[in-house]
Amino acid sequence: MRRRKKPILNIDISSAKSRLIRKKGLNFRRRRRRFQIQKFRKQGIFLGEIALVLLIAFLVSSAFGIRVEVLGNSMEETLDEGNTVLLNRFVYVYSKPTYNDVVAFRPSGNLNAQYSIKRVVGCPGDTIQIQGGYLYVNGDRYKEATNVDTISDSGLAESEITLGDNEYFLLGDNRNNSEDSRYETIGNVTKGEIVGKVWFCTSLSNFGFID
Repeated sequence: MRRRKKPILNIDISSAKSRLIRKKGLNFRRRRRRFQIQKFRKQGIFLGEIALVLLIAFLVSSAFGIRVEVLGNSMEETLDEGNTVLLNRFVYVYSKPTYNDVVAFRPSGNLNAQYSIKRVVGCPGDTIQIQGGYLYVNGDRYKEATNVDTISDSGLAESEITLGDNEYFLLGDNRNNSEDSRYETIGNVTKGEIVGKVWFCTSLSNFGFID
């Protein structure tokens, strides 16, 4: 009995190699494409982080880093003429100026006027009067935040002044050499005229936080 011969498979080796090469080539391209996508994604994340840092720096600088030069000597001994101070413009967005805050404002809201720096001594609704060289708020002698001279010129505050709902009374720490709320050129200052709170002095002579 004759054995049947097994059929001989005709395999086209060149064709198989070609298919294998094409298959490997496709996989390589896919890997390269994924690598490029990951590379671009990392670059995008890096650029996004840089943009976020710059945005935060800009916002912080705008809110807390506005630099203002002190003009005149009305705030001595706290601040000297020519000192450079930083303003916090953000603090009064959600709060109100309060007693003894040192603030920067533009007289009568004039945006073209130079900043004036004074101390808050009277808040909305208060009654202000200067008698015998001393400041009285609501009938009580005001507790000063710093050493000040007795006041030689009461100005408008010789008679009682009652502040409106949005008005503040400001005085310079150098009480006898300061143009402030005692005079018609300044008068009562509204919150809208106050630009921000003076919180830090960068000049070496008075370097540090402002009380």
